[in-house]
Order: sequence, then C-alpha cells, then structure tokens
Amino acid sequence: MLLSPQQPLREVTQQLKDNGLDAALVELAKDDSRLSDHQHAHPYGIVTRTNMLHAVMLDDHPLDTPVGDIATFPVQHVDDGDFLFNAMITMTRNRMKRLMVCQGSEAVGMLDMTQILSAFSTHSHVLTLSIARATSIEELALASNRQRQLVESLLNNGIRTRFIMELISAVNEHIIEKAFELVVPPALHNQCCLVVLGSEGRGEQILKTDQDNALIVKDGLDWPQCETVMGELTHTLQQLGYPLCPGYVMVNNPQWVKTQSEWKATVSQWSKPSSAEHVMNLAIFTDVHAVAGNKDLLEPIELHLKQTMFNNMLALQDFSRPALQFSLPLTLFGNVKKDKQGVDVKSGGIFPIVHGIRTLALEYGIEEKNTFERIEALRTKKILEPDTADNLSEALKLLFKLRLNQQLTHQHSHNRIDLKQLDRTERDLLRHSLHVVKKFKQFLGYHYQIRD
Repeated sequence: MLLSPQQPLREVTQQLKDNGLDAALVELAKDDSRLSDHQHAHPYGIVTRTNMLHAVMLDDHPLDTPVGDIATFPVQHVDDGDFLFNAMITMTRNRMKRLMVCQGSEAVGMLDMTQILSAFSTHSHVLTLSIARATSIEELALASNRQRQLVESLLNNGIRTRFIMELISAVNEHIIEKAFELVVPPALHNQCCLVVLGSEGRGEQILKTDQDNALIVKDGLDWPQCETVMGELTHTLQQLGYPLCPGYVMVNNPQWVKTQSEWKATVSQWSKPSSAEHVMNLAIFTDVHAVAGNKDLLEPIELHLKQTMFNNMLALQDFSRPALQFSLPLTLFGNVKKDKQGVDVKSGGIFPIVHGIRTLALEYGIEEKNTFERIEALRTKKILEPDTADNLSEALKLLFKLRLNQQLTHQHSHNRIDLKQLDRTERDLLRHSLHVVKKFKQFLGYHYQIRD
C-alpha cells in the first residue's frame, strides 16, 4: 500500500485496519526537506501502527496530522529481482523487520521478515533476537552456540557460500557487540570503539576462528581500569567460542589498545618498510571494521591509513611480498600436489588472493573491506581485466567452499583439505583455481617489481 503524505492519521489507521496491514509506505512530497538531506535516498517513508500509536498517545499529535510528518525516513530497500537471501542479510545486519522493494527509484512493494522466514528454515532472525535479548553471558553463549547448526542448515539448503559468509558475519557482529555491552561500563560506550580485524573485518568468517580485535580509545580519556576490562572482554569472547589469537592480536594485549592519536602514529610507523611483523600488523589492520562503542572514532584513523598508503609504491612493494612468499601446491606438471596432511588451501590459495587484492585496494584508495567487493571495485576502475576479476572471485569462492565442507564434515577448523574426499570435478576445479592464483601472483610480482 502506498499512502499520500497528506493523508491524516485517522484515515490511515482505518485504511490499514481494513486491509489487514500493520505498515505502509508513504510517498514523500517533492519539497520535503528530508529529501535534500539524503539526496541518494528513495523518496519514500514508512509508517507502522506502532509509529502512529506513539505519535498520538506519547507525542500528542492530533488525529488529523499528515502521515508524512511522522513517517520514518530514509527506508532501507532491496532491488526487485535481487536474491531473497540478500534481503535477509540486510534485515539481520540492520535489525529490522521490513524492507522496501524497488524497481530503480520506484517503490513496488514491501518485504516482511515473516515472509522470508517462511521461505527459509534457517531462523537466523530468531537467533539475532536471542542475541539482542540476552542479559547475561550465559544467555549469550546459548545463542552463540547455535551458529554452527545455522551454517549447516544454510549449506544443506543449497545457499551459496558467499551468502552464508555475509549472514554469519552479521550474526558474529551482533554477538561481539552484545559481549562488549555486557562487559564494558555503559558510561564508556561512547568513549571507545571495539574493532575486528582480519577475516572478521572483511566479513569472510564462516566458522568461529581466533579472536582478532583492537580497541580505539578517545583522546584524553582517563580509564585506569581499561586493561582489566579488556582482559574480561577477551575471556568473555573465549567463553562464547572465539579462541584466543596465537599472535596475541587481542584487546587484552596493550599493544592493540590505543588512543586515536596513538593509532595514527602506529599506522605511520607500520607503513615504513622495516620488519615482516610491521607488514603483517598493517595487513591485519587494513581490514579493520568497527562493531561496538563509538564507531565514529575509527573514521579519522581509516582516513590516515588511506592517505598514507595511497599510491605509496615503496611501502606497497614491501606490503605485497607476503602474497608471494608461500609456494603453490602444484607439481611441475601443473597438477595438485598431494600431501599426507592435506592441501593447505589458505597459504596456497586463499591468502595470496586476499592479500594481493588488499594491496591493490590500498594502492588505489578503494574503501571496500570484503575481498569480493574489492575485486569488483578494481574491475570497475579497470585495474583488473573482467576475466581476471571473474576468475579470482570464482577461485576464492571455490577455496572457501571446499574448506568449509571438510571443516563441517570432519568437525575441525584447520585449513587443510583431503584430496581423497573430493570428486573428480572438484579436483579439476581446485587445480584450475590454483592456476588462477599462480597467474595472479605473477601479475603482482610484475606490478610491484618484485623479482625474488
């Protein structure tokens, strides 16, 4: 249902009741001041029965108030023809029950969470509601422990691996944010920002892996108990199923807890060609993503990183080297090299793509964090040829999928896959993907003039 912005609340209430609806879209007037503040937003608001009840009973609006005055704007939307699963991810990430459906800039309908839940048996929304309502670490742990079951359900329903990654990333974000809210005193929530790094920052986690996080503290804040609270947060995340990071990239390590000014100085230090440790620290931090607290604290640090590395070929040459250091698991004749311990698809395939694309993203000032989105941005900027971009995306998707399948089958979380568990088609695709990685590494070596 599409309402006129001038319709009075009394009339709208009756209309919703007659049609058995609890929400409707409102087409905003062209001179609505909100449109000038959000120039890229679609010209629609949304009104619900709860909105109208609050407007009349709590805000004392008369019954003849134009509905456009109380409509919520802007409205999150999904494009007509997009995957239903993308709508589910958007709802999960933004904690919402409805999405506007658009064809171009025109609204053509509205999608409700109950409709999506009837199409999927995953109940991820139920899981996120459990997370949101948790009032203790024990309650949060019960919700967190259902993640693996959710992944298996999605995979069994034929949902694509990349979509699963996006949804699980959103769920992980909710869990970590809730843990932060339960552990960190509320008065300090606006004074610091918890960020996740590495694969969690890129939104490429599927099963829980090691904690990779850091804390940004507002300049000038005096917080003597910070170290104690961060130690408790690390322990809490461990209770929730996130193992400790072997490299100690966690908020219980003071080296990963700094003020905004200190983080800027650290980024500058890491960007100077010096040690392999600095290079990897910078690589981890490049994928930084704010999940809890005052997320605005991250922006100036990200801007400083972008300005420091943009077209900085000396730093980028040093930064790109790790993508080339691991040997490919291919024989002299181009077949997949057998290994009794299994083929390490992370060092031999996933990492060279992820880190090589991360390096190119820094060079060309690309803001996307997810590797697939970075590849698409590099294609748009004509840095990567369309065929190369497609091949890299498909290779990375396959490597993620093969690893996930064996992790779930054998209940482990390592990166090695047993070739005996693959059918002939999968082995052929794996060989092709590793040759894509080989070609990409040759491109990186040429691009950054590395002749090691």
